[in-house]
Amino acid sequence: MAARAADHAPAESAGADSTRELAPGGSRGEDLDVLVVGAGPTGLLAACELLRRDVRVRIIDQAPEPSTASKAISIYPRVLDIFEDLGVLDGIVRSSIRLSRLSYFADFRPLASFEVPIDSAARSLPQHETERMLADRLHELGGKVERGTGLLRLEDVESAAGTHGATALLTHHDGVVERVRARYVVGADGAGSTVRAQIGGDFAGTTYEMAFALIDAYVEGPLRPDEILYYQSAAGTLLIVPMPGGVYRFVSVLPTAAGDEVTVPMMQAIVDERGPDGVTIREPVWQAVFRVHARIAAAFRRGPVFLIGDAAHVHSPAGGQGMNNGLQDAHNLAWKLAAVIHGESPASLLSTYASERTAATRRIIRDTDLQTRAWMVKGRGKVLLRNALFRLLARSGWASRVYAPRLAGRRLTYAPTRKTQQPAGWSSWSSLCRLRNRRPGGLRVGTPFPRRLATGYGIAGPAAEPGEWTIVTADAARVAPWIAQVEAMAEHWPRLRVIGIPRADMAPVARCRRPGFYLIRPDGHIAAHGHVRDLPRLETELRAMLNPR
Repeated sequence: MAARAADHAPAESAGADSTRELAPGGSRGEDLDVLVVGAGPTGLLAACELLRRDVRVRIIDQAPEPSTASKAISIYPRVLDIFEDLGVLDGIVRSSIRLSRLSYFADFRPLASFEVPIDSAARSLPQHETERMLADRLHELGGKVERGTGLLRLEDVESAAGTHGATALLTHHDGVVERVRARYVVGADGAGSTVRAQIGGDFAGTTYEMAFALIDAYVEGPLRPDEILYYQSAAGTLLIVPMPGGVYRFVSVLPTAAGDEVTVPMMQAIVDERGPDGVTIREPVWQAVFRVHARIAAAFRRGPVFLIGDAAHVHSPAGGQGMNNGLQDAHNLAWKLAAVIHGESPASLLSTYASERTAATRRIIRDTDLQTRAWMVKGRGKVLLRNALFRLLARSGWASRVYAPRLAGRRLTYAPTRKTQQPAGWSSWSSLCRLRNRRPGGLRVGTPFPRRLATGYGIAGPAAEPGEWTIVTADAARVAPWIAQVEAMAEHWPRLRVIGIPRADMAPVARCRRPGFYLIRPDGHIAAHGHVRDLPRLETELRAMLNPR
């Protein structure tokens, strides 16, 4: 499907109060489908996902040039899956390194260490490199970032149920003020979001008391290129994370005497005091002082305006989830916007963005808050308890089996909201199915369909059609007439196909041993699951999320 960027001719020089309209005389018409405000990784991904679904998009950013700061560096497997579908994974893998081991120390003594399973391991890559690759893909899809262009204000923002669009006043670097009409506006403009300010609502939460110091630098010394190190002591915490090219990130609570400045001698003293022996910081690449906030917008949507990424939420960098969470916002929203814009789904589908991503964000804020507070534990009794817990988690295998896949995003679940998303009744079969799939790693409604099966059967991957829904018939060869009924049902819905997967392939991942179906959304998450007698439930779900042909 061909991608379309919104037509936009550069403005000629004009006075600061000059205003131009792209579609004069069409006060209720729309100049474009989606205006994306902000060209960080989240905004870039949203624009790419929309363009490859043939949506008219403009993406603007106030900054005259792309950022060159390292910022977020961890990319987890669920986002790597998204990048693979987009066609940028090969470049990400070539430029990044895999983080395969986590080790914890307490007062210089080894506390706990575990290997991260390959399919749960994050990759380390400076954020500006991720942004560069996404921008390159944007250009390939026919789009461009309009730099030096900011949002002045939004007008005509309708009620939460409205889809009539909004008018945006944009300011250009040459002083021109432009009025543009967009069916939808996506705010990806960071923690100080202008879009969020325009639609109102709180950005509630907390700020941790202390400031943190960060230095990315080349080093000398015995550091593994794939191991994250946590050093905890009475003096504070030190985190060391490998980066590509022999660079390492050092993060620590900023000493009170340092004021608001981080220096190499200061960080070297911290490393010498509480970190590994023989490590010398040589050449800094980037350094910063930052405070940690945990905040979430009161609403991720108002009418035709949506918030994604840091515009919607900020939280502790513990676990490296910030950028990954924002990218999953963009992915979740983009396919829904495209489906509604093309008339393939009802407008009510868009209401699921806020509910799903708010719940996911609250879980991340809770988890990262626990990790951050574990870093800052004081008092002998609390420290001993924390250390014992770390040892238990590592020795029991829980960290590798449960914690790592959770960080990886493999177990991100969008909770079902309708009974028809689950097998009918409470028969022994349906009850057993639900109980088995509630265990960690179970293939339940709301989780991503297993990646190996999704790519192997063409449900996902760069060659897959980005807007398609899929009904997977599992272990259904012995009920052939039922398969014919499923295929006949699918003919009534646009962009819906049926794929049969035999029991031998499903067995390693699906604990439900009964013939049935999985309804897979365009973003790879399971929308519904049922057994042979649940076709009426499947039809109900299709009617809820798709418009008939």
